[in-house]
Amino acid sequence: MRPEATVIAALGLVGSLTLAGCGGAESNANEVVYWDTSGSAESEVFRQVAAECEKSGDYDVRVETVSFDQALNNYKTAAQGGQGPDVLRADVGWISQLAEAGLIQDLSGTPLATDTADYLPKPLESTKYQGKTYAVPQVTDSMALFYNKRKLAEAGVEPPESWEDVKRIAPKLGGENALFINNDEYYALPFLYTHGGDLVDTEAKAITVNSPESVRGIRIAKELLDAGAARTALDQPNSYSSMKTAFTSGEVAMVIDGPWAVPEYTGSAAFSDPKNLGIAPIPGSATPSPVGGHDYVIRQGSDATEASQQFIRCMSSTRSQARIAAELGLLPTRSSAYEDPDVADNPIVQAFKPLAAATHSRAWIPENNELLEPLQTAYADILAGRQDPQQALDGLADKYKSTVLPDYAKR
Repeated sequence: MRPEATVIAALGLVGSLTLAGCGGAESNANEVVYWDTSGSAESEVFRQVAAECEKSGDYDVRVETVSFDQALNNYKTAAQGGQGPDVLRADVGWISQLAEAGLIQDLSGTPLATDTADYLPKPLESTKYQGKTYAVPQVTDSMALFYNKRKLAEAGVEPPESWEDVKRIAPKLGGENALFINNDEYYALPFLYTHGGDLVDTEAKAITVNSPESVRGIRIAKELLDAGAARTALDQPNSYSSMKTAFTSGEVAMVIDGPWAVPEYTGSAAFSDPKNLGIAPIPGSATPSPVGGHDYVIRQGSDATEASQQFIRCMSSTRSQARIAAELGLLPTRSSAYEDPDVADNPIVQAFKPLAAATHSRAWIPENNELLEPLQTAYADILAGRQDPQQALDGLADKYKSTVLPDYAKR
């Protein structure tokens, strides 16, 4: 998952963050300090599940809500000084970076790493680095095409299965108001993947972001804008909030987003009846969405390692995952959690379940974030028409080679 800063809230963040980050409290082998990076619509449920784990276990838990967009840097700063939380809810893209830096514990050989048969294969990929296990899957996710069922029904059209379908039905959905394309690097990936492109090939140690397949995929986004079949926000920092506003107001018929956004969408007037929110595969290839989600990690040097392992076992249990899925619509990483009756009855989980099983694997390398950050600039230039897709992605490949992955070959 990759929620933007606009999605997250951190009430009381400053006080709790300062305490944990600066070592204001003495370490306690029986107290687990847990940094929860979930969004404001999710954090209360995670807090309740943590409280239940505390009651059933032989340890105390202190939950500190930390803004997702600040969590990685704050954690690295604190952990490098021997401070910070005992357990962090980490984005799947952070694991290899934190492992390489020696800031999280190697869990190989512990029950957390050996008792994994129930976990789905794609989420489990993110927990490993150089053959060792450093994390435990919490939730997984995929992006999908969200659509306003009422608007599509009134227009007499079905959810598009291809990007050509989007162009075909757009005139009946208000032209550019058919689809809002989020001007964000993570949301560029479904386009980049749609014809078999990728950022890098880790096995071949090759930079592929400017391959013909990648360029062809990214070009689709610009072609949709040029054809008047979609719109975007050239004010990149506010693009996600602009997309949400356009969709929840009923102005735009379709957006591409993930399960983390569902509570906010269904809390709006356009989707006050949740049944009006349609969820379909992203048009294009069979695996157009990057695998996302979050994992639990334990800080290297934590004095509460044993208690932290017990806490993670509880938080990642089938029972805990089933409750989180049933109440929030987030996707479990355990197969058994999908068998829970309340999860089986949750329409959001059931809509996303097959999509999450067909996600596109990401490059589980420490430079993962460094690959995404410059993609944001290139993608924004393409959508604004400042650069041709080939030109922009050639420049991005040069940047990858010179500053991110000098040992990788360029195509």
